[in-house]
Amino acid sequence: MKRVCWPYYDPDFDSLPERIHGPACRVTIDNESLEDCTVVKIDSVNKQGLLLEVVQVLTDMNLTISKSYVSSDAGWFMDVFHLKDELGSKITDQRIINCIQQAIVANRDTTLKAKARNSLESHPGRLKAIEMTGKDRPGLLSEISAALADLHCNIVEAHSWSHNARLACVAYISDQSMETPIDDLRLHAIEDHLTTVLRANTTWDDNANQQEVKPAGILLEKLGTMTNVERRLHQLMLSVRDFDGPSRAVIVNSITTGSDSDDEERKKASVSIESCNEKGYSIATIQCKDRRKLMFDTVCTLTDMQYVIFHASIDSRGGCAYQEYFIRHMDGCTLNTESEKERVIKCLEAAIERRVCEGVRLELCAYNRVGLLSDITRVLRENGLAVLRADTETHGEKAVNAFYVRDISGNNVDMNFIKSMKREMGAIDLAVKDVTTVIRPTSSERSKFSIGYMLKSQIERFSHNFIAI
Repeated sequence: MKRVCWPYYDPDFDSLPERIHGPACRVTIDNESLEDCTVVKIDSVNKQGLLLEVVQVLTDMNLTISKSYVSSDAGWFMDVFHLKDELGSKITDQRIINCIQQAIVANRDTTLKAKARNSLESHPGRLKAIEMTGKDRPGLLSEISAALADLHCNIVEAHSWSHNARLACVAYISDQSMETPIDDLRLHAIEDHLTTVLRANTTWDDNANQQEVKPAGILLEKLGTMTNVERRLHQLMLSVRDFDGPSRAVIVNSITTGSDSDDEERKKASVSIESCNEKGYSIATIQCKDRRKLMFDTVCTLTDMQYVIFHASIDSRGGCAYQEYFIRHMDGCTLNTESEKERVIKCLEAAIERRVCEGVRLELCAYNRVGLLSDITRVLRENGLAVLRADTETHGEKAVNAFYVRDISGNNVDMNFIKSMKREMGAIDLAVKDVTTVIRPTSSERSKFSIGYMLKSQIERFSHNFIAI
């Protein structure tokens, strides 16, 4: 019998025109190829900032990016993400898988917005957003919240970062009555008062123009997700040049060697810029301790510095992260001068370091009221604790507060010191999480000192406002 041979038929041939001319974005989710993670592949028409938008969507859904490959030459964006859920496993919930596809294709699904920012949605039209930047000092957040309480303003939500003696804060405020919004005239008075607070003890040599408060009402509609708020905090920190802090290695965490007699080894972030002249790229290479939102922080910084990421390789294994970005200026030029390379290195180091807080995380939940944040931060300040980072949100009648604190002298906080505080606070529910690995020993005199007793006595007058988390 004569053998009949048919020409080879490529099953992807029919989809080739669609891949070239449309749809604008295609998302493929593979949950079978790998045992420990879910693979998400994205093909899309490219545009500046698209990578950041995709990373923001995945980060907002509390997904961890363990590996990624990016290519965006010739006007087409192709990306592969290896994703894990909050428990470090592959994504098995079909609803989450559907949300990933819908959110990326629709460029941020509206239902995700409402879910992520329900504390703002509950007060439509009544909130004013303000931004604050300045030179940080111990107790500054307490002074800011006290000033707002004196001005009869309710802090519905606030997010604050402190890094290299700089402070950036985005706050959403309303009138204490919650019946009427704050008008523009009163808002200007609030801005002037807060500016005075920020500039206290600031000399002209401290670059006073970095101490400012400005309205951000337009941001209220744009800041749809937590990563948008954090992106704005990155931008604010960049504007006050927090990367110009003391020259030192970026320490993102401590790891032990497994033996009590071994010295502690610090995993330091290493950032370098090299030139790839034959391809016309500058290559930014990052090696550091892996953590959540690391890719978001680095991609956000490069994008906001007006660099285009053409190719990227992200890998995380054994608790370490390796990132490589092939970048150019938006005008197509590479980083040619040593001063520019040094600036990019410093900015990436700062982006890695801002979110890392060596200290203790305190979580408190309370019935919301005017002056609550002021009372809490004042107690922390009066007992020698400096707030490195703060996140406070309102959910219905409850205010959820999270603070990263350290000893005001710069030493690590003794956990026994904090645990005694927790025990003696009695009915006040306080969740404590140590985010450092090594606690420096304290003197015997300090170990006998009871911070819990002092905190309890000062919080008693408003302790009935606290509820269980």
